[in-house]
Amino acid sequence: MNKQALINALFSSLGAFVCIGFLAYLNSSIEGAIWLIPPFGASMVLVMAVYDSPLAKPKNLILGHILSALSGVIIFYLLGNTFVSLGFGVALAVFVMMITNTVHPPAGANPIIVILTGQSLSFVFLPVAVGAIIIVAFAYLYNKLLKRNYI
Repeated sequence: MNKQALINALFSSLGAFVCIGFLAYLNSSIEGAIWLIPPFGASMVLVMAVYDSPLAKPKNLILGHILSALSGVIIFYLLGNTFVSLGFGVALAVFVMMITNTVHPPAGANPIIVILTGQSLSFVFLPVAVGAIIIVAFAYLYNKLLKRNYI
């Protein structure tokens, strides 16, 4: 690995640390509110390491997460928590992301989280929508600071 690649990896890692650390801080300091979900870690890989990928773009990240979580809520409401509902939840998320051109692979985990934990529509707002918006805002500012073309 050359020196520039190493520096790039260090700055990308630092960005992931700062953003996830901030969400984790909110998660631990505001009682009763969930701010952090595991798919956000994977989203950080995209916005920090492959920020020029279409899968990392703001529209994909925000709408991919929202539509996938909403898919989970709908399927949970209709079918409850079963092995079939888990499959349908992810399938619906993939379908909706594809037809809306908002594919964001980390968001594919959202229906699983929603169904396994029995989340309601409020989960789509917080942590999903708010967290995704925070990640995009951070990625935009951080990548701009590093003179990277994120948006």
